[in-house]
Amino acid sequence: MKEILNYTLFQAGEFDVKIISFLKLFVFIIVISLILKIIKKTIYKIDKIDVAKKYSIYNLVRYLIIVISIITGLQLFGLNLSVLVAGSAALLVGIGLGLQNLFSDFVSGIILLVDSSVKVNDVIEADGLICIVKEINLRTTTVLTRDDKYIILPNSNLTKNQLINWTHNNLASRFEVNVGVDYSSDVNQVMQLLKEAVDSQNGVLKDPNSFVRFTDFGDSSLNFSIIFWSEDVFRVESIKSEMRIKIFELFKENNVTIPFPQRVVHINK
Repeated sequence: MKEILNYTLFQAGEFDVKIISFLKLFVFIIVISLILKIIKKTIYKIDKIDVAKKYSIYNLVRYLIIVISIITGLQLFGLNLSVLVAGSAALLVGIGLGLQNLFSDFVSGIILLVDSSVKVNDVIEADGLICIVKEINLRTTTVLTRDDKYIILPNSNLTKNQLINWTHNNLASRFEVNVGVDYSSDVNQVMQLLKEAVDSQNGVLKDPNSFVRFTDFGDSSLNFSIIFWSEDVFRVESIKSEMRIKIFELFKENNVTIPFPQRVVHINK
């Protein structure tokens, strides 16, 4: 049995690959997998930390364990890493210069996981797109847009460029719906109808309380804004659409007119 385990499968110089080395590596992989599962369960059982931070902590620990495992696994095969690194130093420098962007993405991934400026389930606006973060990996971040398309972004895009995180400090965000009415309209009645529309809308928070603002005297209309808060940040455009339908119906029932743009043209004869 001992002779079988020590049987050399192949040899390269002083480097021997034996059957026992494969068995050690197989057992080592199983042990590492079990350790990762135990760590994941332990982290996700902590109630004081939200799910997004649990995800970040677990991924950082997982990447660290994987790196240590790769180094240890190579040593189980009998590789002398110090000789290997010294012998390939020049090659590593060349590779490093050629893969600067890749390394930048890796570093950015670590930053995102550590500082939690962007977390899983956050709603962000990047490059004009409003997306929900689905997964943060070491090199890329996967997001889902409002039209249900998955986009894979390099992590450096999220750390180098300006972005809006709608849910960074609070799940609720402030939004507004604008509408203009005819100059002959009763201002108080219009504000009352708008308040009725927003108060009856599903998805709008009662606290903070929504309110209506008379914003401006427009070229063809009196302009109003409905200010409200919602936790459904990702699908808020659907809430706005339903609110506009209610406003239109209430205006129609109460003979409030939404004017067309008007222009006066003078013709010199």
